[in-house]
Amino acid sequence: MVVRHDDPLERVPMSWEQYLKLPERPRAEWVNGVAVIMNAPPSFDHGRSALRLGAVLLDALPDLHVVTEVQLRMSEDLVRLPDLMVVDTAPADDWVSEPPLMVAEVLSRSTKSEDVLVKSAEYAHFGIGHYWILDPEQRTLEVMRNEANGWFTLVVLDDEHPEVTAVVAGRPVSVDLRQILRT
Repeated sequence: MVVRHDDPLERVPMSWEQYLKLPERPRAEWVNGVAVIMNAPPSFDHGRSALRLGAVLLDALPDLHVVTEVQLRMSEDLVRLPDLMVVDTAPADDWVSEPPLMVAEVLSRSTKSEDVLVKSAEYAHFGIGHYWILDPEQRTLEVMRNEANGWFTLVVLDDEHPEVTAVVAGRPVSVDLRQILRT
């Protein structure tokens, strides 16, 4: 397998068995017999923003499981690695295979269209309850709820409207975008 490091997303056809043998780095998802390899490492802002949003979720949802970059197996031929995921029950193995209560993606230039266009549709179809999209570059957080397998935007936080208390799994989650994206 040849991976080009100038392309942020490399798509390499391979079997499930080959996918399972891939190393942890570079990160790879598996979609319909194709490994989607993320060649560009996350930026500093991406990592910091994901960690801070995860801390907010951990604090607000202490009885749930908040995890980062755990494999989400949505079907036999679809595995994604959300930046953050909230589940009510820890899986028996390393894969989450039941719809999470919530998924959050932190946008990067290299994966923005994949997260906003492709993954959002997959997440809605799989039955994930909430999808949050954090964009550190645009300084926004879009909070969405799944309604009839489609996303309904509850609120978009930005510098002018940075605070909200959203409800995830019946629990309030207070978010201040200034704390997550502080520089």
